Amino acid sequence: MNPARSDITIVPINGKAPRIHSSAFIAPGCRIIGNVEIGPDASVWYNCVIRADVHRIVIGARSNIQDGTVVHCDSPKPKRPNGFPTIIGDDVLIGHMAMVHGATLEDRAFVGLGAIVMDGCQIHSDGMLAAGAMLTQGKIIESRQLWGGRPAKYMRDLTDDALADMQAGVQGYVMNGRLHAAALDGQSQG
Repeated sequence: MNPARSDITIVPINGKAPRIHSSAFIAPGCRIIGNVEIGPDASVWYNCVIRADVHRIVIGARSNIQDGTVVHCDSPKPKRPNGFPTIIGDDVLIGHMAMVHGATLEDRAFVGLGAIVMDGCQIHSDGMLAAGAMLTQGKIIESRQLWGGRPAKYMRDLTDDALADMQAGVQGYVMNGRLHAAALDGQSQG
């Protein structure tokens, strides 16, 4: 990842600068602001906004934040003195145009295309929020559960095959990130 690229905005705020592992792929058009940590082989795709101006955001190893997604956090308030950071574990898949706000996504969690995850929510390891779903404040998706709808509700348990497909998707995004990084580096050198 070359943070000096002019098509990526990386901004420190409140004395906190983004910390991005050298193996992470950050696509053109991304805006990464404040107290953000992005782990090894993670990928943040075209035109995402990762804004940690009022709390912190952590994105774990090999996790991917797909095109157009917005990730934010929630500041401390009198009734919630700790606020809500956004913590995204390892091997997490977040689909295109999703919104994740002040939530915890444990290792191997999945957030579908256009889904919304609100403050205080948790998606446990191997849990899935379906495309277009909205997980309302404070809800918890347990391990191996699929939730969907607006507001999201439990639908069924996930099969071993579904979990294997999710992990194949993680590996696919790591490889695809490397391909895009190489293509963009070649473009800037040519």
